Amino acid sequence: MLQSERLQTFVALGDHLRAAEAQPELEEIAQRAYHKNNWFTPANTINALKAIADEFLSADKLNAWVNRYPSEPNTSPRSIGVVMAGNIPAVGFHDLLCVLISGHRLLAKLSAQDFVLIHYLIQKIKDINPAFSDYIDEVERLNAADAYIATGSNNTARYFDYYFSKKPSIIRRNRTSVALLTGAETEGDFEKLGSDISDYYGLGCRNVSTLVVPEDYDFTPLLRTLEPNARTFLNNHKYQNNYDYNKSIYLINAVPHLDNGYLLLTENEGLVSPISVVYYQTYRTQADAMTWFQERADRIQVIASAQNWLAGHTDLPTVAFGQTQRPSLSDYADGIDTMAFLTSL
Repeated sequence: MLQSERLQTFVALGDHLRAAEAQPELEEIAQRAYHKNNWFTPANTINALKAIADEFLSADKLNAWVNRYPSEPNTSPRSIGVVMAGNIPAVGFHDLLCVLISGHRLLAKLSAQDFVLIHYLIQKIKDINPAFSDYIDEVERLNAADAYIATGSNNTARYFDYYFSKKPSIIRRNRTSVALLTGAETEGDFEKLGSDISDYYGLGCRNVSTLVVPEDYDFTPLLRTLEPNARTFLNNHKYQNNYDYNKSIYLINAVPHLDNGYLLLTENEGLVSPISVVYYQTYRTQADAMTWFQERADRIQVIASAQNWLAGHTDLPTVAFGQTQRPSLSDYADGIDTMAFLTSL
């Protein structure tokens, strides 16, 4: 199959996901995903599918992306085993896209938490272009793979390193995202930052879990701006259980914290905060903030900020507020170029 045919298939998939007549089908799939995993609310699932269609599956974006790489594999197509994450809706789609666009065969080990959506997208790809039936298999074991892409926790990554050590691989570990605040933020900035923090209930590695702020930063405007979101989040019993639990722990242990009715804010040296909690750490100078980021670079996925003084001071990916969960095709997880890896095999 030529690359042009592969690209046309994914453009058609994007057209389908955007089409008005497809919405009843997508709403049904979203309901099925929710019954399987109550973190995947229908609204979040529809938003994730829309983001995939808009950010990944347009002809212009796909062509600009693939033109940076060889059009066909350097060798005959390889079988690529992909261990997919399942923390947010359709999170494994980008790896699926990379493998198939690069001309290789996909052996997909789907997450039980995200089986419904990825299985649906795979079936839709095969419906659009039946030739892809020879390029995609959903499997339980990856013994037949020639190379691997695996996403998991730091603990599972150790197992991946062991089991996949004899073949080429990309092994991803725990990362999270952070936001830089300066005190010059507007209400609009806070609304967008709220999305970075809470989209998909904060379960993604691109969600902001730590705020880096000046000393004596006033959090009142931020918490007040986000307060109207409380009902939306507390309507999800899983989120409310986490909020109630974390709040009770802080109260019992007299941990200083701020609370706007659904989101807890506390100073903590960790990076990955629990669901319903955001950590913060302080800096005195711009240089201090840059040092803080560089010391934690191997654990940070992306930095969100309204300021441009990060440019030239850090190699970490940076985005504007509101964009952490809208990655482009070239925003590779952990900063590892998946397409470069695949086209070099």
